[in-house]
Amino acid sequence: MPKPSPRFVCAACGAVGAKWTGRCEACGEWNTIAEEAPAAAGPGLQKAAAARKIAFVDLAGTAAPPPRTPIGIAELDRVLGGGLVPASAVLLAGDPGIGKSTLLLQAAAALAARGHRVLYVSGEEAIEQVRLRALRLGLAAAPLELAAAINLRDIAAALEDARDATMVVIDSIQTMWLDSIDSAPGTVGQVRASAFELIRLAKSSRFSIVLVGHVTKDGAIAGPRILEHMVDTVLYFEGDRGHQFRILRGVKNRFGATDEIGVFEMTETGLAEVANPSALFLAERRGNVSGNAVFAGMEGSRPLLVEVQCLLAPNPAGPARRSVVGWDGGRLAMLLAVLETRCGLRLNASDVYLNIAGGLRITEPAADLAVAAALVSAATDRPTDPGMVFFGEVGLSGEVRQVAQAESRLKEAQKLGFGAACLPRRVARGNRPLFAPEGVALQEIGHLGDLVVRFAGKADTSLR
Repeated sequence: MPKPSPRFVCAACGAVGAKWTGRCEACGEWNTIAEEAPAAAGPGLQKAAAARKIAFVDLAGTAAPPPRTPIGIAELDRVLGGGLVPASAVLLAGDPGIGKSTLLLQAAAALAARGHRVLYVSGEEAIEQVRLRALRLGLAAAPLELAAAINLRDIAAALEDARDATMVVIDSIQTMWLDSIDSAPGTVGQVRASAFELIRLAKSSRFSIVLVGHVTKDGAIAGPRILEHMVDTVLYFEGDRGHQFRILRGVKNRFGATDEIGVFEMTETGLAEVANPSALFLAERRGNVSGNAVFAGMEGSRPLLVEVQCLLAPNPAGPARRSVVGWDGGRLAMLLAVLETRCGLRLNASDVYLNIAGGLRITEPAADLAVAAALVSAATDRPTDPGMVFFGEVGLSGEVRQVAQAESRLKEAQKLGFGAACLPRRVARGNRPLFAPEGVALQEIGHLGDLVVRFAGKADTSLR
């Protein structure tokens, strides 16, 4: 029998080619092609079976919604949609050292302490290393079952006998090795085949499996993109090592809402939940400094108040610099263009530094108005009202557009003691009236020019 010829697989998209190239023709990525030998007996551990007909059922059905098992960590349960669903697969990804293993060890210990059987398989650390982390976290007495292994055939044999387990943690999927795949751990073929086999075991044995995934320097999950399609839930653990805050963000969830976040604080004894992140993000805010504004945002179903900081530095010679931390640089360039073209505010000779305090990354368009307020405040050297929050989307003509869930934003602002809100002007075309919380004064604006006039004290709106 002739020896199978090697193939070349793209680590970014999984495309297969007959020869090596520097650039993948399918996805356009550079230096992602790696050589792999095709498997001789298929990617999994299952033997070929005779074909059988599948049964079809009606859409209505009689099955009840899948039950959930709360882990006991409220912020994690919130992102998962209320807890773990039996036979589900969860992928947790994040930068090295961000705290993925710490979070999962705490979650596994919390679930085991409630009488559930939890298995923790480490492919990156020895058992003694996991025990040292548990000792540091104060979890040495947790009734966990630990193992250190990378051979997927051995792990699968153990999981076949553990059908009473509630949760299985695999740390990490890139270290798993399947002997039927002739390539090193972490390659596209190994990750794809290992994930398929582990998810199959979870579905058949009815336990929830959590896979830890590495990320590339660009922040994407390492390995084939199909890995994210195979699992039920994808979670990203984000944060800046210079800040103590960590954000657990759900980007995919077949059993709950996406874009939910959980907020944690990294302490000496592990990750601590942050029940009221708005108060923590605003704890060190100074209301008498120009260039600062408070944004009332939404992360999933959770309202969140964060501080937007802006600094303008004169730069009469050379190209102006734009530095952004925690927001979209392209959106900042758009706002600067709108302020200059539509509102007559000259910022092209200044370096612009924008920061979202606390290490949080904001992607919501509703932050436009808060960023614009910080920019105008810095340009005029006049502080914003320390008791006011801002939210609203800005269009290219300078108009301020309405955003969703305004009442939730206002309620969060009232809870934290804010007495005013600057928001888009309400349109009377059949929109239901906005019920502002008691004690919160609403200042509606329809154009960014109105904001500039309030700060600069000028009445020139001819550029609108």
